[in-house]
Amino acid sequence: MISENRPATGSEEVERRPGRWIALAVLVLAVLLVAVDATVLGLATPYISEDLGPTGNQLLWIGDVYSFVIAGLLVSMGSLGDRIGRKKLLLIGASAFGAVSVLNAYATSPELLILARALLGVAGATLMPSTLALIRNLFHDPRERSLAIGIWGATASAGAALGPVVGGFLLEHFWWGSVFLINLPVMAVLVLVGIKLLPESRNPEPGPWDMTSVVLSLVGMIGVVYAIKEAASHGPSAGAAGAAVVGALALFLFVRRQLSLPSPLLDMRLFQHRGFSGAVLADLLTILGMAGTVFFLSQFLQLVQGRRPLEAGLAELPAAIGAVIAGLIAGTMARRYSVRAVVSGGLAAIGLGLAALTALSQSTGYPVLGVVLLVVGAGAGFAFSVTADVILSSVPKERAGSASAVSETAYELGAALGIALLGSILTGVYRGFPIPADTPPEIAAAAQESLGGAVDVARALPPSEADALVSAAQSAFVDGMQLAAGIGAVVLLVTAVAAWFMLRGQQLEGAPADEPAKAPAHA
Repeated sequence: MISENRPATGSEEVERRPGRWIALAVLVLAVLLVAVDATVLGLATPYISEDLGPTGNQLLWIGDVYSFVIAGLLVSMGSLGDRIGRKKLLLIGASAFGAVSVLNAYATSPELLILARALLGVAGATLMPSTLALIRNLFHDPRERSLAIGIWGATASAGAALGPVVGGFLLEHFWWGSVFLINLPVMAVLVLVGIKLLPESRNPEPGPWDMTSVVLSLVGMIGVVYAIKEAASHGPSAGAAGAAVVGALALFLFVRRQLSLPSPLLDMRLFQHRGFSGAVLADLLTILGMAGTVFFLSQFLQLVQGRRPLEAGLAELPAAIGAVIAGLIAGTMARRYSVRAVVSGGLAAIGLGLAALTALSQSTGYPVLGVVLLVVGAGAGFAFSVTADVILSSVPKERAGSASAVSETAYELGAALGIALLGSILTGVYRGFPIPADTPPEIAAAAQESLGGAVDVARALPPSEADALVSAAQSAFVDGMQLAAGIGAVVLLVTAVAAWFMLRGQQLEGAPADEPAKAPAHA
């Protein structure tokens, strides 16, 4: 358990399981692929459009349904792993992930691809909480566990950044289905090695798996996330409002049901622990503040600065490098200084990095962007690795799956909120850009929908008019990014201050007391 103002004795003998580091390597491979799959599809979208001919609405579902299903099922799958065994669920999920990847790669229609992406989300939801919960049971030594969680968090961050790189490379050499087939060999290794090296762990007294709670959780999360994304893409509408109401009502009923069940799907009493609640809130707000800006940065690199997909992906690598380095040392830093110092410092670093992007322009040189991305990645590596450690260590081992799922759900919800809210701000600024005179109305309308649309329709204009239209669109896009980055910076800096107070007295196992002069705090 996380202790508050209580020094660890350091004298306990802890079991060090043989093969634990090899097992960790297998687990982080699964995390890497799930993270890559969340971002790799963006670059493949033009190729899928050309091959399958989806409508605009179908294209949105192809891109979004994976994250919808993962967000909706994380809590349920984390709880299921606690009940039937995390190793069993992980191996079943990995096998399904590989099989469904083939269905994605060879989908012959938009409808089949949407279904396949949804099934991939179901399989992905079994992997993330299971891997983090298994780390809790693989590593009994708190310092080793902190390093393992740091590696896990760094891999997740690196996977999201590597998605565009992997996608860019594959799409320049193979067809779009190849972005899914890369999952097969990794999942095969995970299953074969996992059978031998991963320990089985479960809650010894789990109680029944309440299907009503599962349905309420799924409907609630999908309803809320869908409403946010729909409102961001098309503005407020009756459909988005209806989805929000249904989602919010389902989540309200879910929470009320958990409080009444003797063996709940998610023990709401976890949130009474100040460290647990503070870490979850920090994760959610951090992703909210940075997701929108980072998401649109890929478009900036390609459509404003004219980089090719692979080049744009490589340009974002400093974020992954910063996350990996910071993740590896985060636990040591938290023990040497304090949990709240490392988390708040990491969040402040992200905030300052986003603040620097408010000075972004079309001519901004790559060294400046590279440094900003490195700082943002390092800040995320510090913050997420330590908050994951706090969340896992705040609960008994038998509930590690549920706690891990809460952490992942906060991440998914924060990403949806960030892209939707900051994306709406950017889009609002962009759509107001002045259209050059004599531009045909139909071309003007398409250009104001998106920067990609402006670049595409400009090809139908004479060179001078096309240049004027694209230049105006790029300028408006950069203005929108500056505003979104500024708001994101404010969110991160406020979150850094909130984390400083909410994580007061929190410490990782094996650390000296953070504030020994004060009386122990109670969750």
